Amino acid sequence: MQWSSEGLIIGIKKHGETSLIVEAMVVGKGRHLGLVRGGRSAKLSPILQAGNSVKIDWRARLEEHLGVFSIELIKARAAELIAKRKKLSLSALLNDHLRLLAERDPHDELLSMALSLLDSEKDDQELARDLAIFELKLLDELGFGLDIFSCAISGETVGLTHVSPRTGRAVTLEHAQPYIDRLLPLPAFLVDEVEPSLIDVKNAIALSGHFLSMHVWLARQINPPTTRDNLIKILL
Repeated sequence: MQWSSEGLIIGIKKHGETSLIVEAMVVGKGRHLGLVRGGRSAKLSPILQAGNSVKIDWRARLEEHLGVFSIELIKARAAELIAKRKKLSLSALLNDHLRLLAERDPHDELLSMALSLLDSEKDDQELARDLAIFELKLLDELGFGLDIFSCAISGETVGLTHVSPRTGRAVTLEHAQPYIDRLLPLPAFLVDEVEPSLIDVKNAIALSGHFLSMHVWLARQINPPTTRDNLIKILL
């Protein structure tokens, strides 16, 4: 068994005295692990860093085996990430998020969004906006997508202002009024092409965080990543 593709390194782990197990998000293959023999050498060590884009050749006797990676560098980001606290925190959070995905289940759109975030030169507010969109897409890919494009009560597709924190369904302001203190604000930019305010971005981050906590972190009995709080403090 073998294949070749491109991927983003999201984690490494020592194996034996000289080798590494590399974890990567791979185009067409999803989150995939492989053994790199001699991965701790002076030649390979700078390449095998989280945040770097690489070409991967994978070989194994059987498909279910761990297999061996042969890796070539495509784009080095690790040095820049270490030098920039914001980008380092972003990379760490994206890695934490991508590890929530099932192994070997392709999620190419999420990978593309992660790469775009890593290479973005946008300002902090725009970066936070794109992070919230990424997290909502992550929820969707995990099977917990929000229904925010029509009112849960009337079916209307305009005037949507709030989301139920229990069901993840949107409602219009008219139907939200009796319960408004118990609902989550729905930022307009998530359902329409409008420029978000700072409050909109904060509400979007709160929205994705609420449902990640409910459906993922609490459900799997894992702690929310500290990388998320650290990054949000930097951005907002």
